[in-house]
Amino acid sequence: MRYKRDERYKRNERYNAINAMNNFRANIMLCAGTGCVASGATNVKSVLEDELKKKGLEDEIKVVLTGCNGYCAKGPVMSVYPDDIFYQSVTTEEIPKLVEEHFLKGRPYEKLMFKEPEKKSAVPLMKDIPFFKYQVLRVLRNKGLIDPEKIEEYIARDGYQAAAKALTQMTPEDVINVIKDSGIRGRGGAGFPTGMKWEFCSKVRSDVKFMLCNGDEGDPGAFMDRSVMEADPHAVIEGMIIGARAIGSHNGYIYVRAEYPLAVKRLQLAIDQCYEAGLLGKNIFDSGFDFDLEIYQGAGAFVCGEETALMRSIEGKRGMPRPRPPFPAHKGLWDKPSVLNNVETLAQIPLIIMNGADWYKSLGTEKSTGTKVFALTGAVNNIGLIEVPMGTPLKTIIFDIGGGIKKGRKFKAVQMGGPSGGCIPESLIDIPVTYEDVVKTGAIMGSGGMVVMDDNNCMVSTAKFFLEFTADESCGKCVPCRVGTRILLDMLIDITEGRGKESDIEPLEDLGRDIIAASLCGLGQTAPNPILTTIRYFKDEYESHIKDKWCKAGVCRSLCTFMIDEKTCTGCGACMRACPAKAITGEKKKPHNIMQEVCVRCRSCYETCKFNSIRILPASAREKVIW
Repeated sequence: MRYKRDERYKRNERYNAINAMNNFRANIMLCAGTGCVASGATNVKSVLEDELKKKGLEDEIKVVLTGCNGYCAKGPVMSVYPDDIFYQSVTTEEIPKLVEEHFLKGRPYEKLMFKEPEKKSAVPLMKDIPFFKYQVLRVLRNKGLIDPEKIEEYIARDGYQAAAKALTQMTPEDVINVIKDSGIRGRGGAGFPTGMKWEFCSKVRSDVKFMLCNGDEGDPGAFMDRSVMEADPHAVIEGMIIGARAIGSHNGYIYVRAEYPLAVKRLQLAIDQCYEAGLLGKNIFDSGFDFDLEIYQGAGAFVCGEETALMRSIEGKRGMPRPRPPFPAHKGLWDKPSVLNNVETLAQIPLIIMNGADWYKSLGTEKSTGTKVFALTGAVNNIGLIEVPMGTPLKTIIFDIGGGIKKGRKFKAVQMGGPSGGCIPESLIDIPVTYEDVVKTGAIMGSGGMVVMDDNNCMVSTAKFFLEFTADESCGKCVPCRVGTRILLDMLIDITEGRGKESDIEPLEDLGRDIIAASLCGLGQTAPNPILTTIRYFKDEYESHIKDKWCKAGVCRSLCTFMIDEKTCTGCGACMRACPAKAITGEKKKPHNIMQEVCVRCRSCYETCKFNSIRILPASAREKVIW
């Protein structure tokens, strides 16, 4: 099956290649991404195969371990093809019943199906589940459909046809022109046009050039690149082969952090398979083109996501950025011309070569073409990996795909761009997600982290959390970043602990802008974003922390007091059972009381109470009660 140029391919067509590979009555595609493996997917597979054997179905039903399915919070998840039945939160205890109901009696097992939060009705078909329904898959085209450890299954999905076309039917100039015309921009965060980067490097004369892949992905809450490397490693390798051909490189590295052992394992297996099949090494496709590829494991430094720091790390040096120019396209790894693209960017390249620039531009906007992968996390009901066309409204992502806010709470903000990104408030929820529109809000697209927050979140504490990370991860090479982020952090700590002054807000903004202007690399140039955006949209919370010594969300422990409203408390005892400090007293069915001298202000009572009887008051209220 080939992708159609003029219309989106139908989801059911995606299953044909898988079903054609065997004569089984059904295929159980069991997610074996990191999230599902951590939730017990390996045990589920073992029990599932044993149960199928007991029922005499081992020759009719095939169990396939795939990469990340995307619906990470409900793992282990699996899909049954060709029925398109989706199961979530699968446990070993439920396997016997599932096999009996679905594969013996022919009726899907409703207990493990997706259920909409409000309607509570089961949704059996994967294509009808909102989380999947509103997505358009290009980078994630093979997710949940192939075994990432078998090159044959990637080839059955048109794998390496684009590489063959680029090496045998196109010149390097042809390849670069198609990529330029597509308008694809780097998905690693900066959004620089990929075709231009390739063109710059291709024009530099050098006997040695390097094609590099950035799989470092250090943003807290981000798992886009990891999931792609685990689920579809050959897509990344094929993109690198095409890129290497375009710039004239014969050597490449995939830089992956060592904390991604499953990604490293599957990438290495894929590389070994490519060498065995003649897709890497000498004379690929009898084209006369040579390309060797290996993995380099990073030690987990956030700053090594910056391209020059990453290259220094591969050289065996401390990962620290260097001034630019010269740019890596002229003087990169070992001072040789180099191109660095991120995982998601490279996974899109084969599709562009096979289908053309116009096909790629059919989705997205004029300046932000194609699709974008996001790691949707936080206070939404549906947490996981998603892919949507550029220009999709933020509201669609959060409320249609994400299923809205947990427990029916009010949406407050979304943090985009990781720790160096910014917070977009509820008032801007209708903005289209494009590079230019996101930047206007003060946030950045980043690599694709999207953390949703509800009205339980304190925005001052949120800014402090992200700044703690960036200040700690600063390499220390330049003074604005090394010293400036630490000063900002100290000021935020003072504010959240009740030592803030009314004169603090303006210096926070001034210093933040100075750090952006004077820092050497992208880490320092974006580190103040969480502060600047939270002050821009939630200045009242800063003022409340400073003037009233009150964290209205009850997050900053020094600035809040939890008290029970006697008029609404039913005496159910839920808060008493949840309190780790045993600070709550009271008789059953009578109003309870919080002993302020014992309370550690952990919010457990507030989050547990179903009657909204817990009140969050300023710190001064606690002193009055104790007195």
